Parts: sequence; structure tokens; C-alpha cells
Amino acid sequence: MNTVLWLAYLVVTIWSIINIIFNGSRATKMISWSLSVIIFPFLGPLLYYLFGINRRKFKLFKLKQTEKRRLYSETHKELEGGEQSVHKFDDYKPEKLASLIRKNSYFAPYEGNNITLLNSGEETFEAIFKAIEEAKDFIHLQYYILEEGMLLDKFHELFQQKIKEGVEIRMLFDSFGSNSMRGKRVKRFKEIGVKAFSTMPIRFGNLLFTLNYRNHRKIIIIDGKIGFTGGFNVSDKYIKPVSELGVWQDLHLQIAGPAVNSLQRIFVKDYHFASKEELLLQDRYFPKVEPVGDTVTQIISSGPDSRYPAIMQQYLAMINIATKRICIANPYFIPGEPVLEAIRIAALSGVEVNLLTPKISDSLLAQYSMFSTFEALLEVGANIYLRPDFSHSKVIIIDGEIASVGSGNFDYRSFEHNFETNAILYDKELASEIEGLFIKHCTEEAKINFEKFRNRSPFSKFLEGLAKFFSPLL
Repeated sequence: MNTVLWLAYLVVTIWSIINIIFNGSRATKMISWSLSVIIFPFLGPLLYYLFGINRRKFKLFKLKQTEKRRLYSETHKELEGGEQSVHKFDDYKPEKLASLIRKNSYFAPYEGNNITLLNSGEETFEAIFKAIEEAKDFIHLQYYILEEGMLLDKFHELFQQKIKEGVEIRMLFDSFGSNSMRGKRVKRFKEIGVKAFSTMPIRFGNLLFTLNYRNHRKIIIIDGKIGFTGGFNVSDKYIKPVSELGVWQDLHLQIAGPAVNSLQRIFVKDYHFASKEELLLQDRYFPKVEPVGDTVTQIISSGPDSRYPAIMQQYLAMINIATKRICIANPYFIPGEPVLEAIRIAALSGVEVNLLTPKISDSLLAQYSMFSTFEALLEVGANIYLRPDFSHSKVIIIDGEIASVGSGNFDYRSFEHNFETNAILYDKELASEIEGLFIKHCTEEAKINFEKFRNRSPFSKFLEGLAKFFSPLL
């Protein structure tokens, strides 16, 4: 019996390593997965089979749905009649960034937008509920997490009233992040007339695709004229303490103007593949939106169906064009070597680099993985600040001129595995306002001292090293 187990272990392990060698995308991930399949008999290969295979490259597991989603994006690149709102930059920095995003994500920078910053759970959901109450035609909602509680009950109450008024409501939720939205919980929304679907539902037949690729977006579109996006999920932890982390902090945007059409295009694609309905391509769901403000806004989306890792490319481009200052706020700062080295180069070339992360994370593995990157940044002069509360914000600001707010983290999962959405604001006034919110937390008490950090305990260094080993798998 032992001989049979050993032979099975050797066959499975060798098969896994051969696949890692042939289909690996990066040396760090290849090494991590190879060690995992060797150290953890049978479990390692199983985890690699579910989470490690690069299915965009591995033709055997390249699903038709992925190619269909990609072709859908390329077919509907630009809205008909939308060109009159596309902004042309005179400055090299924003033009370079905008050009990249238009090519890797198919969204143009639109002028004439009005942006409202929403900096707390109360403020965010108050604005969302007010917009829902004023909806006349349709409401489109998409979240990674829809969690049972006061907020979700309020959505249900408002939806019930709006459907009586003749408003169409469509709702998407990630089947993993919103794992409680099953059975009676989702049925109560469908019973009042909400068209509710999970994105990439976890089923045995599509397990290889859906388990490792999640829809992490947070989007609401009201009548095609008002949009919301950012970092907030629908969870009571954003309005009251439900754990030792206290009330979660985040940043969200309310967008009015032509850029809302870009959010609508993202929702329409995801809804099309979740529901198989094509009616949302009708003109009534893409109304002509007149300019209502002065902010140039560009939406960027990325996912495993993208030809390029657009969110990672966006962050790299912003880091590379910065000449004075880079401010990054992120709860899961595990950027990988290309982005980490770009930040180090910026710091060494004289750009002020400021990183703001929570002191305590909702994931110990993520926390120690983050801390494992700090010494490499501190030694080149980067400033790192630890917030005492838990901030879920995903923000990057460069030179006080361009800001990005959205769902994309600085980690492998957001770069390669998740469907994400960010909004880029080419507006010095707004960028400065967001930077002001950032700087408020960058106190001397919160700043990491390089010498003290370098002399941390061997046990802490060991845990960071262990977490770093698994960080490419996160």
C-alpha cells in the first residue's frame, strides 16, 4: 500500500512540476508552486490544479466564455456618439496614462463629469440610497460582497418601492464573496421583481474557471446618468463595528456625467454573461449624458479575460510618470517584483514615496506578506505609515494631479485573477483633496522607523519570510 501511495505521489508531483515549467508565468510563482506540490503531498497538486494554472495561457483549460468576454469588449470598444466628450490632453503625463488605458481597457477619458468624494460608510450609503430614491428608469447594481444586515435590508426596502413605480432593477453579486446570497436570501429579491444573478457561480462543471477568478467590482448605475464605484461593499461592517477591526474605512466616488457610460458598459458585459440577456445593448440603457462638471474621468477595468493585466499596468504607468510625489493607500500591498521595483526606482530618483496601510489586517497572511516588502522600500527612503484603524481604500495619487480610486488592490489577485474597476480623476483639485485625506493619517506616530523595523524580532522576520513564500499564490 505504501508503495502505491509513493508511486501515486511521484506521478502527481512530476505531472504538476512539468505543467508548472511549461505554463508558468513568473519564476517566483513557479518556485512557490513547485515547492508547494513537493512539500504538501496530494494537497499541493490539488491546490495548483484549482488555483495555480494560468488558464489564459494553458489552452487545455481555456474556456469559450473567456474568449467570448474578450471579443465582447473589443466589439463594443466605444459608444456611438460618445466621441464629443472624449478629452484630448496637452500634457505628456496624463496623455501617456490615458492612451495606455484606452488601448488596454477600451475606455476613453471623458470630460464634463462631476465627482463627489464619499469618505465613510454613512456618507456613501446615504448618497446611494438618495440616488436610488430618485431613480426613474433603471437601477443596475454590482458588488463583490452583498452581506446580510441593515444595509442589505435597506436596499430591499427601496427596491420594493421602486419596482412598484416601474423602475427596472438588475443586481449582480459574486458567488464567492456573497456566499450567503443563496436560497431564500436571493429569492426575496427575485420575488419583488429584481433580476438578480451571481457572476461565475461556483458549480462543478465550471469550477476550474470560477473558483480562482472572482468579480471584485463595486458598481451602481442609476438611469445611466449617476454612477458609484470605489472600495465599499454592502456590509454592515462599514457602518458599525462587527469585529475587533472596528468600523471599516474606505473611499468611494459618486460620478455624474459621460463617464457613467463606461461603468454601464462594464455592468452590461458582466450582466450579459451572467444572465444571457442581450436587451441591455438597447440605446435606452445608454442615454446621451450632457456635461455636468469639469472633471476629466477615465474608467479602467481588468480581469482574467483581458488581453493585458490592465490594473497592474495602470499602477506601473502612474508610478513611472510621477516626478514629485507618489501616495499609495491600500490594505493588501503585495505588489510583486515589477511594481515593487518601479516604486524603488521612483524613490531612488528623488520622487517622494508615501505608503499608507492598516496596522492590523483582516488576514494575517496578507499582513505578514505586506510587512515583508517594507524593508526594501524603507532602505531607499520611502515613507511607510500604519493606520490604527482598518482602511479598505484602494487609492494612488501622483504629484497631487492625478488620482485613482477603485476596487483594485496592489496584489497578484487584483492584477491577474479578479475582475476589477478603477476610476482615474485627472483633476488637480480633487487629487489634492484626496491627498489631504491621505496626509491626515501620515503622522510621526504612524510612521515606521527604518532602524527599529530592521531590528525587529527574528520570529517576525521568519513569519514574514514564510508569508512571502505564499504571497505569489494570494
